[in-house]
Amino acid sequence: MDVIEIIQTKRDGRTLNKEQIDWFINNFSAGHIPDEQTAALAMSIYFNGMETDELTNWTKAMVSSGVTLDLNSVGKHTVDKHSTGGVGDKVSLILVPLIASYGLAVPQLSGRGLGHGGGTLDKMESISGWTASLSEKEMLTQLREIGGIIAAANENINPADRHLYALRDVTHTVDSIPLIASSIISKKIAEGTDALVLDVKTGSGAFMVELENARELAKTMVELGENSGMKTVALITSMETVLGKTAGNALEVSESLEVLEGGGPEDLIEVTLALAQEMLELTNIDADPSEMLASGKPRELFEKMVSAQGGDLSKGLPEAEFKKTIEASETGYISKLDCRSVGIAAWRLGAGRAKKEDPVSPTAGVVCLAKPGDQIRTGEPVLELHGDNNDSFDSAIEALDGAIEISEVAPNNYPLILDKIFT
Repeated sequence: MDVIEIIQTKRDGRTLNKEQIDWFINNFSAGHIPDEQTAALAMSIYFNGMETDELTNWTKAMVSSGVTLDLNSVGKHTVDKHSTGGVGDKVSLILVPLIASYGLAVPQLSGRGLGHGGGTLDKMESISGWTASLSEKEMLTQLREIGGIIAAANENINPADRHLYALRDVTHTVDSIPLIASSIISKKIAEGTDALVLDVKTGSGAFMVELENARELAKTMVELGENSGMKTVALITSMETVLGKTAGNALEVSESLEVLEGGGPEDLIEVTLALAQEMLELTNIDADPSEMLASGKPRELFEKMVSAQGGDLSKGLPEAEFKKTIEASETGYISKLDCRSVGIAAWRLGAGRAKKEDPVSPTAGVVCLAKPGDQIRTGEPVLELHGDNNDSFDSAIEALDGAIEISEVAPNNYPLILDKIFT
């Protein structure tokens, strides 16, 4: 095999065969192919895409670059969920214990946030003592005894994806649908789950802003998952405004607990229950997840999950030292609260990171005191900003310039669940 020939094949819009793909991924993972040549191939894929069989072979080769968790010893049906990310997306914190309450195993291997989108592990790490790092044995034990985990993937799982993503990040080839799809699906196959529900976000605060791009990504991932032997379905959900009322790590944990205790905002509950319903259907369980959520069992199970990973909810969640409010400039109805702007404000306050190695604040973030459709008067607070120091507020407030629009009439209610993609 010749790496130059492989690059040239994709550069010229032709299809890589299985032997070429296996050879490339194996040698890239072993460090035998220079970064600049891998970047050249990634750019060629970015511009020319991949055929269905080609992408399936690429995904399987990435899975084979590391270990695959064997969940047979857990003794339960396994199902997971993956979100493409957004602002205020704390669904996993509610969904994992909710689904595990049915006797299913949910091996949620999550990531940390980058930019304006929050990371599930960052949220959980705001809980005193909680650790994201579990050995494979600890994962299996927790899935067997409790049913759910939220944890970081260990370095032996899909190393090809981790190395390739770092290169995509610095070469601006992240937003390639084949590379996104293979990255997500290969990680889920490697974690050993039998079934997967995808939450593909679209709108201002989403990675895929345009609905048609989100739909194309969803179709690609569903097809790829099914071709790889994993039952897969996707919901396309709206991320035009913050999901729930909070964006920020401890703030989102607190809101998740509120939902698990029978309260919480309607939009967050609606998206969570829609995804839960799909997860139950993939595992042939005929049940109404709203009844289980109201039972209190998922709240108890969440506490067990946290305790098993060293966390202690009884110590409470940290709170920001400084707070400032953004007030309504006129009387009327909030017609727009731009999702991306709120996410950037939370990021600038310290809730997110610009580089993977940056620290994040557990307390920083934004609370939405009013959202689109709410009536408000001049001078009433719309947003509450939380930060660890006063120096971060000016840039956060700058990010919110033009983010809030107020009109004389109430805006139309737009659906949260925009489409379902399945084979």
